[in-house]
Amino acid sequence: MASATSGQIRDADLSRFMNLPKIGTLREGSLHADLKRHYLQPGDDAEIPFGSFVIDVVRRPGSEHERLIEIQTGSFAAMGRKLDHLLESHDVLVVHPISVRTVLVRGERRRVSPKRGDVWSLLDELVSVPTLLDHPRFEMDVVFAETSTIQQHDETLRRGRGGWRTIDRVLDRIVEVRRFRSMADIAALAGPRLSPGFTTADLAEAAQTRRQSAQKLAYCLAAAGCIEMVGRSKSGKHYRWV
Repeated sequence: MASATSGQIRDADLSRFMNLPKIGTLREGSLHADLKRHYLQPGDDAEIPFGSFVIDVVRRPGSEHERLIEIQTGSFAAMGRKLDHLLESHDVLVVHPISVRTVLVRGERRRVSPKRGDVWSLLDELVSVPTLLDHPRFEMDVVFAETSTIQQHDETLRRGRGGWRTIDRVLDRIVEVRRFRSMADIAALAGPRLSPGFTTADLAEAAQTRRQSAQKLAYCLAAAGCIEMVGRSKSGKHYRWV
């Protein structure tokens, strides 16, 4: 599923970022707000109190098929307590953006960051809640997007030598949305099923990814009971599919 949004920054828009407070004091960043607007449909409610929490979007409010949509642009670890509470009574869809192209905006200067996210970037967050997709009420949309990072020079950084502080992130374009419904979707990243006794090096080769990403994948799959360790050697832990 692919779509696009008109969040691109024009030169005339840059002034609205120049006097923003530091990102830690922003109630809602632009990337979060842009994604929320993208997911809002006619009849949805937004910013609804739910116990001690506030829900970004409520789909089909008041019906037996009511669904809660949470936009998570930061760490997954930070939403653990909230999800534990929400999943007791509701279906929950978490929306998580991964930037496949980032433009750094520093005053009048723009440059493309060499860092590019991909589907394996999801594991950087999933390792903090490796069994999340095991829950039958939980689904996740990974939004692969082009974004702009707005930075402001701060003389107090780097022990007074100064540096660039990120004050906001903006959605430029949605490239693709990929939905993960269960751990089976995560397991599919592993590629062809390997014979018993495979290592994370074997997993990296089969999945055509880096060894570090394969290690994170193995950690999540083991935590969810998809694979189990059957031994250990100098080459590392050995696994088999359950």
